[in-house]
This record gives sequence, structure tokens and C-alpha cells, in this order.
Amino acid sequence: MKDLKIINAKFPCFSTGEWRTADLLIHRGVIEKIGDAAEDTLRTIDAAGKVVSPGFIDMHAHEDPIRSEEYRFFTALCELRMGVTTKAAGNCGDNYDLLSDFVAHIEKNGSPTNYLMFLGQNTLRVRAGAADRYQPSTRQQLDRMKQMVQEAKAFSPVGLSCGFEYAPGVTAQETIELLGAFGDEGYLTSVHFRKDGPHSVETIQELVDISRASGYGIQMSHIGSCSAIGYMDQALNALKEARAQGVDIMADCYPYVAFCTGIGTAVFDEGCFDMWKKDYSAIQLTDGPFKNQRCTKELFEKTRKEHPEMSVVAFVMNEEEVEQAYREPFVMVGSDCGFNKGCGHPRGAGTYPRVLGRFVREKKVLTLMEALRKMTVLPASRLKLASKGQIEEGFDADLVIFDEHTVIDRADFDHPTEAPEGIDYVLVGGGVAVEGGQVVDGTLGRYVPYANRG
Repeated sequence: MKDLKIINAKFPCFSTGEWRTADLLIHRGVIEKIGDAAEDTLRTIDAAGKVVSPGFIDMHAHEDPIRSEEYRFFTALCELRMGVTTKAAGNCGDNYDLLSDFVAHIEKNGSPTNYLMFLGQNTLRVRAGAADRYQPSTRQQLDRMKQMVQEAKAFSPVGLSCGFEYAPGVTAQETIELLGAFGDEGYLTSVHFRKDGPHSVETIQELVDISRASGYGIQMSHIGSCSAIGYMDQALNALKEARAQGVDIMADCYPYVAFCTGIGTAVFDEGCFDMWKKDYSAIQLTDGPFKNQRCTKELFEKTRKEHPEMSVVAFVMNEEEVEQAYREPFVMVGSDCGFNKGCGHPRGAGTYPRVLGRFVREKKVLTLMEALRKMTVLPASRLKLASKGQIEEGFDADLVIFDEHTVIDRADFDHPTEAPEGIDYVLVGGGVAVEGGQVVDGTLGRYVPYANRG
């Protein structure tokens, strides 16, 4: 007897741009047959009136520390409820655990979603003794980082992630040399770039130079938070020009007008408010006695000094420019998810249903097919996931069943972890992980080694 069949499935065919309706027969974690499924199965799901999509692949994600028992996989569970089945984590230059420990934990215990991982440059710097974020690394420190890259290659990371805005002392040359330690072809570099807004073009040029020198593709992180403050035209034009010249550079974006990061980071160094053309009231605190309060100058300075690890939300972006980014075929959806002790930004629980509900159904920025492409087959191609991102025979049975007429995010900035509406089922590796919007199995995810070649 086969494991599962989904009958009356309406699903996208990305190669033709058309919608198909058929039954999906699932066995041993893969889509075994597409057509009329007369076979007996242990379970049947009737998807009549709903959309069946490949599981959403989060191009830009963050992991929770596995050492934190209370919040271990907290973010991943929130993402699972909104249809994410695979996530590329370790972005913005940061890892919260040794890659060896993270992989071992997932291989032993499973996880809510599948994971791929980047190696965080800033984490490597700290481990090598280059803890001053405003200073370049020494030769000895850089050599130690290169050694750590070589050691981590045994666990097949996607490549290096960089957080230049968080560590202004990092030089492009240091990054190029560190990328050289990977040695093989085909790795990908994820970059939270150096400086926002009016500096977008020069910052993108730095990424282009790094790509040309290293030979690796660049995934530019969350273009909305970097450029949707009056400079999206310039940023997109710079990316198009680079791509026309053969540079492998793409971007991701989340569908909000605010970003989120630690208040003690270099992001909030002097001059940031002038650059954003905002004042202290643009900052909302997310934790502690001041939770959900907007800042004054005094509260901002007090929190930055006394609670530097607190995540805060900064309302500095324009939605029209976020929409503009999504219209470009080389910009995919990424959540930049991550909660700090259960607090933070609603993107970790609402990104994908928000795109489907607000940007597709309500505002018609994208068609449903275009949006799903940016959530599935495009990131799958970028991450070289040969058996994910499409509904085809032999592909992994990572699937989302949702109602295109009702799907919407319910997480907001005061309640950032609320589950969405309209997502009925999420399957990971052929097993039902979410049913009726609730997590029923948070252990089906696996660690996915990156296939750097091909």
C-alpha cells in the first residue's frame, strides 16, 4: 500500500506557466505519480478548491540556537506553519552554533523544516579573535578563518554569508581571500551589504567586484531594507547592469516596510536616522518592560546601552519600492526570519501568506504563478536543489495546500508570531507536518548538503 495521495490537486507547472489538475501519489517521500491515482493509500487528502504548491523555500533565513531548549527551532516552527519546508540559514554573517553541532543535532532529532546552511563570516571572525567589528582582521586571524572554512566544508555549506553592515571593519579583500579558501567551484555568497540608501550603488559595485574576483555568485540580501528608502530605482538598475555584463547576482526581499535587528549593532551607529530621514519614533522595541513601545531619544540610548541584544523593529521603508523589487524576475521571496526569545518581526510567521494574500490577491503586484515561482522553483535553482521546488514525478514531496481566496498573514508588529490563515496542510518529505494550520509533526525536516557543482 502506498503512503498518501492528494486528489483533485490544482498545481502550477512552471515550465509552461499553466495550471494543472491531477492526483498526486506520494510514497517514500517522493511524488511517485501524477495523474489518476486509483491505488490504495494509507491516507487521502482531497484538495478540491485549493492550490497545491511545492513547499516554499526560504532563500534568506536564520536559525535558532540549538543550545536554547526553550526556543530551539521556535522560528522554524513558525515558518513551517506558513508553508516553508526548506530554508537557507546562517545569513547576514552569523551562525549561532558550530555547523558540525547543528548538523549532528538535526541528523539525530530531525527539525521542523529542511535546512541548508551558510558559514557566517562575522562568526568566523569572532572565533578567530577578530572581535572588534570596526577593525580588519590580522593575517593570523584570517589564516585561522580560512582553516575553519576548510574544516566546515565537510558539512557541505552553501558558501559564505557576509554581514558588512554589522562589521564595518571587514574589507572586500578579506572576503575575497576567505572565499578562496572554499577552493571548489559553484559556491554561493550571501551578502547583507555595507551601507543603505544613498550608498546602494557603490555597495552593489562592491558585491560585483567580489563576485568577479572570487568566481562565486552573489545573493544580495533583503534588497527592500537596503534600498526601499527612496533608492530602489538606482539599486535595481545597478543589478540589471551587472547581470547584463554576466555577473551572477540576484536578490531576495521580504514584504514589509520595517526591518529588525539588534539595537546594539552598528546598524544604529550615528547618522542612521539622517540616512533614513526618520526620527527615533521609527524604532519599536520588542522585548522587556518597553515591549511594543516606540522610542524617544532617551529610550533609544538607554536600550542601546543596557540591552544591546534586544531585537528592535525600524519602520523606514516604502511599500511601493518593495513592490517594485518583487516585479523583477531576479528578486525572490526571503523572510529574513528570526525571533529573539520569541520576540521580533512578523516576517518570521507571515512573509509567505502576506505575499500571497496582500501582494497577489489584494494589490495584484504579482500573479499567483509569479509569486509561487519566486517562492519555489527560483530559490530551488539558486540553491541547486535538483529534486525540490516543482511538482513533478520523482521530486521530493515537500508540499503546501492553501486556499488562494483566504490565505493571509495574521502576525503583526505587536503579535509577531501569530499563525496565518488559509494554509491547510504542509508536507515535508511526504509526511504531514501541518494540518488545519497546526503543527502535528515538527521532526520531518533534514539537513540538506549543498551540491556545489552542477
